[in-house]
Amino acid sequence: MDSNDYIALLRKEENSDFGVDFPDFPGCVTAGSSLEEAMRMAVEALELHTEEMKQLPVPSALDAIMADPHNEGAVAFLVSPPARKSRSVAVRITLEERLLEEVDRVSRQLGESRSGFLAHAAKARLRAGRLERGPEV
Repeated sequence: MDSNDYIALLRKEENSDFGVDFPDFPGCVTAGSSLEEAMRMAVEALELHTEEMKQLPVPSALDAIMADPHNEGAVAFLVSPPARKSRSVAVRITLEERLLEEVDRVSRQLGESRSGFLAHAAKARLRAGRLERGPEV
C-alpha cells in the first residue's frame, strides 16, 4: 500500500446501490448503481472531500479498519487522493548549450514546455534516487 493511499470500504445491501465510505474521512460517502460507477465515484468523493484540507491524515492500517465490527462484510479497496497542487516558482539555471538544444527538441516532440520537460525529468530522477536509497523512515 502506498503511504498516500486511503482505504475505501465498499458495501452492498440487497435492493440498494453500492455504497462507499472512507474510515479516515468521516462523512465522505458516495454510491453507484454498479461496482464500476461506485469506484469511480469514490475517487471523485475523496477529491472533493480533501480539496480544501491543508493536511491529510495519516492513512489507517487495513487491520485496524477491518477490526471494527461495523466494517464486517465490507470490501476494502485503495483510493489515491489527487496530487496536492503547489505553487510554481521561477528559477534560473545554467545548462550546456547542446543539452538545452536536446531538451528543447525532445520537449517539442512530446508537446511539452521546456519547464514541464525539466520538471518531469527532475521528478523521475528523484524517484530513482529514492529507489536506490530505499524507503525513507
